[in-house]
Amino acid sequence: MKFTKSKEEEPTAPGQVAIRKRSKVPGVMITQFVQEIPAGKSHPDFSRKPIALTIQEGKLAVFKAITTGDPTPTVTWARNNGDLSDPERYVVSFDPVLGEHQLQMPNVGVDQADTYKCYASNEYGRAIVTVTLNVIEVGFKKSKAMQEARLEQREKAAVDLKRTLRTRSEQKEKKDGEVDEKFWELLLSADKKDYERICTEYGVTDFRWMLKKLNEKKKEIEEQQSQYIEHLSNLRHIEIKTPGCAEFEFEMDLKDPNAKIFLFKDGVMVPFTFDTAEKHSLRQVGRKFIFSVHGLNAEDAGLYQVDIEGVNVFSTDFKIPVVDFLVKIQEVKAVEREDAVFECVLSAPFPKISWQGKSVALEQGEKYDICVSEDMLIHRLVVKDCMQVDKGIYAAVAGMKSCNAWLIVEADPDPNQRGKKGARKTTQAGGGGADLIRIAAEQQEKLQKEREERMEQLKQIQAEEAAAKEEEKPAEEGTAAPEPPKPKAKPKPKPKPKPEPKTDSEGVAEEPEVEEQQPEPEEAAAPPPPEEEPPSEEPRKRVRTGPLVPDTIIDPGVHFTSGLSDGHAIIGQSAEMVCKLSSEKCDGIWYKDGKEITATDDLKIIKDGAVHKLIVSNCTEDDSGKYRFEADGRKTEAMLVVEDPPRMNQDDLAKFSEPVIIKVGQNATFKLDFVGREPMKVQWYNEGEEMLEDNHIRIEKSDSHSRLLLVKCQRKDSGEIKLKLKNEFGTIEALSRLIVLDKPTNPMGPVEVLEASASCVEFKWRSPKDDGGSPIKYYNIERNQIGRNTWTKIGNIPGEPHYKDTDVDHGRRYCYRIRAVTAEGISDVFETNDIQAGTKAYPGPPSTPKVVSAFKNCITLAWSPPTNTGGTNIVGYNMEKRKRGSNIWGQVNPPDEPIKGKQYDVKDVVEGMEYEFRVSAINFSGAGEPSAPSEFVIARDPKKPPGKVIDLKVTDSTYTSLSLSWTKPKEEEGVQDEAKAYFVELRPAENTEWGRCNSNPLITTFYTILGLKSMAMYWVRVVATNEGGDGEPRDLDNYIIAMPPPVRPNFTNRKMKSFMVMRAENSARVNINFEASPMPTIIWLKDGMPVPKHVTVSNTDGMSQLLIPSAERSDSGIYTIIVKNIVGQETFSVEIRVTDDPKPPGPVELEENVPGTLTVSWEPSPDEKRDNHLHYMVMKRDSIKCTWHTVAERLFNNNFTAVNIMPGREYKFRVYAKNDIGLSEPSESLTWGVVRKKEKFSLNLAPSKPCNFDSAPIFTVPLKTHTTPEKYECYMSCAVRGDPIPHVTWYRNNVSLNTNTNYYITNTCGVCSMLILRVGAKDNGEYKVVAENALGRAECSTQLTILE
Repeated sequence: MKFTKSKEEEPTAPGQVAIRKRSKVPGVMITQFVQEIPAGKSHPDFSRKPIALTIQEGKLAVFKAITTGDPTPTVTWARNNGDLSDPERYVVSFDPVLGEHQLQMPNVGVDQADTYKCYASNEYGRAIVTVTLNVIEVGFKKSKAMQEARLEQREKAAVDLKRTLRTRSEQKEKKDGEVDEKFWELLLSADKKDYERICTEYGVTDFRWMLKKLNEKKKEIEEQQSQYIEHLSNLRHIEIKTPGCAEFEFEMDLKDPNAKIFLFKDGVMVPFTFDTAEKHSLRQVGRKFIFSVHGLNAEDAGLYQVDIEGVNVFSTDFKIPVVDFLVKIQEVKAVEREDAVFECVLSAPFPKISWQGKSVALEQGEKYDICVSEDMLIHRLVVKDCMQVDKGIYAAVAGMKSCNAWLIVEADPDPNQRGKKGARKTTQAGGGGADLIRIAAEQQEKLQKEREERMEQLKQIQAEEAAAKEEEKPAEEGTAAPEPPKPKAKPKPKPKPKPEPKTDSEGVAEEPEVEEQQPEPEEAAAPPPPEEEPPSEEPRKRVRTGPLVPDTIIDPGVHFTSGLSDGHAIIGQSAEMVCKLSSEKCDGIWYKDGKEITATDDLKIIKDGAVHKLIVSNCTEDDSGKYRFEADGRKTEAMLVVEDPPRMNQDDLAKFSEPVIIKVGQNATFKLDFVGREPMKVQWYNEGEEMLEDNHIRIEKSDSHSRLLLVKCQRKDSGEIKLKLKNEFGTIEALSRLIVLDKPTNPMGPVEVLEASASCVEFKWRSPKDDGGSPIKYYNIERNQIGRNTWTKIGNIPGEPHYKDTDVDHGRRYCYRIRAVTAEGISDVFETNDIQAGTKAYPGPPSTPKVVSAFKNCITLAWSPPTNTGGTNIVGYNMEKRKRGSNIWGQVNPPDEPIKGKQYDVKDVVEGMEYEFRVSAINFSGAGEPSAPSEFVIARDPKKPPGKVIDLKVTDSTYTSLSLSWTKPKEEEGVQDEAKAYFVELRPAENTEWGRCNSNPLITTFYTILGLKSMAMYWVRVVATNEGGDGEPRDLDNYIIAMPPPVRPNFTNRKMKSFMVMRAENSARVNINFEASPMPTIIWLKDGMPVPKHVTVSNTDGMSQLLIPSAERSDSGIYTIIVKNIVGQETFSVEIRVTDDPKPPGPVELEENVPGTLTVSWEPSPDEKRDNHLHYMVMKRDSIKCTWHTVAERLFNNNFTAVNIMPGREYKFRVYAKNDIGLSEPSESLTWGVVRKKEKFSLNLAPSKPCNFDSAPIFTVPLKTHTTPEKYECYMSCAVRGDPIPHVTWYRNNVSLNTNTNYYITNTCGVCSMLILRVGAKDNGEYKVVAENALGRAECSTQLTILE
């Protein structure tokens, strides 16, 4: 391979050589100046070269480079078309901490787009690298007003740059325009709770100015956004969602859906796609825009911004913490209903890490407990109440680091709990225990040791600074005039606006950050940690020696170990404010609302060692305010709020709580005094329901008391009375009770007859529902004998709802009236039903006996009592048995010993015999009808449950059903008996309970489950059963998804058209049939982008339809369908061309260039620019034949050379425009030639002389450049003249085509033509025609370009 030599040779000094060397970094060119480089030395090279930028106009463009070489190379920058002399537009800097050289272009303009070079030189050589800067103009060349606005921004940026070079004291006075623009971009998209953190990070302390300026910028940016955006909300800042992926999102409605969206990182435009597999991607779900950054690394940290047509809509700062896992989470095995614990240890304190379970983010809640240790090194995840659905992979993510482990959930080993939901266990599985605590403690000691070592280094540096300052003082005093000695005093700092120190949660005062100005703005030291920041009084320069470490961290000196805390006090009580210093020898001053306070009778100031107290006695409202304590330049402050909540006198409250007892119709009064600040809300409640004034309720309210009057109380008004008082400081309640006495309600039924014999009637009833507030003394009873009209008074009986009447006649029926009597009166009457004395009433049949257990010598049965007892109590039961095949029933129990219970063991059985049983109930009248017989039961020992089924598998599945098959379990004597039937059980993945699919046992070994949810996840198992019970279930190896067997997407119609032509204003419809399982995701694209909104896509099962209603020419393009599911994806593209009948060409002109030929030319059709498939057809008619015939087709240019033009004939030509739809109207030329009349003439010719017409070849009409769409025809032609007739040869890229059958070549009367029937990418290139004869040679060439 040959390399062309560079046009510019690098200059070398006399005696130097120029040896070209290859760098390890691609694109770097190295020139070595010496033959051999001494040991330990090296020529320059780039370890990090600048990266090409494509950036929006107005942003900050930065090229960064890191060089190597010994001696340290000198780095310079240059550009191809211009210089870098303007310091306002080009800032060259060097960061000694990172070793990074930078070329910054603030507010970059379009004119700065160029190729830039970076040179690194030392005495042994030079390294050169080039980089390109592309600038995108805002708004795509907007108006002049926009350009003027850019100029103003550029001038403002220059002013801001100068201001950054001021001294440190000037930097502390933040004025408008001097803050980094990144600061405002972050604030515009941040939550209010993050304002303080961002201000601290950028050194802004004037919060009032910041808020004012922020409001102005918000109004300005909202006006700009309103041009393109209708709605913007739910801004969520960037965070790491899954290992290796970070996301940020927001909701937005665009006025123009085609508006351009730009993504920037640190001011550099970042390309993104809609493919989530790329580095930067955008996913739009409805109005939600989700940006993702995949494959995270350290270089992905920075400020990300989203712009719409040049207007910023969202900014978020991505910081990747430097942290790693010292101990990763380990696999945990847990038993069902047990808690599982995952623990890890980090290398540095981290407040919160992300936990994921089966690729889903986990949050604190009832299921998961997420906690972190006090030192923020140990992080724990507890999965509560583990079930089978919880097993899977769990991951911990901290920054870019992650680790994962399995959670394995095992079934409960207790056989009694199989298939049942057991009780929650209190044990935990997993966790590192003491080992993790020990590792975390060692890491904490290591971090503390590093901080102490850094503190020692800083103290040493400060001592050196102090010594250097003392050496400078004598020199200054020697040059200054002598001054009289002054008494020593503490030097005061220069007055300057200084923010008040903040107080942290422990009351420790934090001084504001003080940064030291460096020679170059980009060399500012990193901000120190806040806990190590010194109370620096005055900026000072120092001579840096030793390692490069932060110089603003010193011993904190006297500080607060415990700060003031906000307090609350009630008027009249005492309040106490307490803080503690680190030294007992330091005094302080107390302030209230900025004013110094001194001790008074009600205000005591106490100092107890390092503890300082302020006690406020007998608080009043004037004592509320902000209290501050200052000591040795440190301060802490807190708020004291004196409250006046509602209060009541305890004696009045005790009296109020006593119940109020009245009779029905009387009035009840409740009154209570109180104190508290107005306004006071007074509410009265009865049994929790608020009472409002009406005819029966009257409420009086005043500043000091409230009174409730209830008029004509009823029994229903009884209940708890509550008074609720509320003001701005609190709420208080007082409770009392109202008792309204009344007569009782009537006794209640139903009546239970205990005995109805010939000698007595005994019955009982239910007490009244409401006794009226007084206990029941006795019941008054009257009796009526059925058939008589009189009632006999029996009298009063004690207050038990029970009576036995012995004065009855056999066979008579009686009715009783009962009234309840209390101190408040007699209730209404309760009348019983008729009760007959002495008539036999037999009980009904009990329930069918159930077999509880069966053995060879005993069968146990149980039953329920009859619903009809015959009016008396059941005194026992009789049981009978009968053998299979027999008609005789035999009593089991002795006749005089009825069965007292509802269960009985039958021992009079013969082993192997089959029996059935029935039961009859007995009351005072005798035995009733027997029950229905039980099922036949064999007297034998119980069978063993069967084993697990064999070879359980899925035979078929759909979206709603699942078919299973299995093999009968094997029979093992004494271990497991033969299976008689089967149950199929199903459990959805989200549930923990199993449900049986078949209510009746299955005899077959196959079953189809119906009614499943499409694409839902299920667990399936089969249980074998017999007379001995259910066996152990057999589970499928994995969960099942309700779907047909997976099928890769496949298009079923193989005759789909890949090209369609539609007439404009007609609808275009594309139907695609496919098969896929599970249901695929279908995406339509137009030329690689989502289809426009007016295009309708309809998807059904197995078919997708694309509909373009009223198609326009702009709808032409290649439409691609992507059918994708979990198995794979398939794509198909169809080109749709929307056009209309072509318009005719313009006027046709005829011109004779060569005798015997006519050049036909015409003006192009108006549709030529809109339709790249449009071509022309030429027809000819002469005066002899008088018919039109086609002489040329598929012409893509606007002229044609007609041959064989005979003199003496008239010719006419027509030109048609033709496209995929059809032909246009013709454009007709004028008549060519004149018909001559035949006349006789004579001519005397002189003797002829021989003429020589020989000539070398010459092209009279050259080849023209052609641009043709792929798969179309291409026609080339030219005209050549020469005598003798030259031999013509066609070439493509210097290869002869005359023998190539893919090209149709003709040569008629000097007109050379070539036709390519179907052009393709291989036909691109240069085409040449060579004409040769004995007198010479001529060439003519052209270029053919194929449009893809």
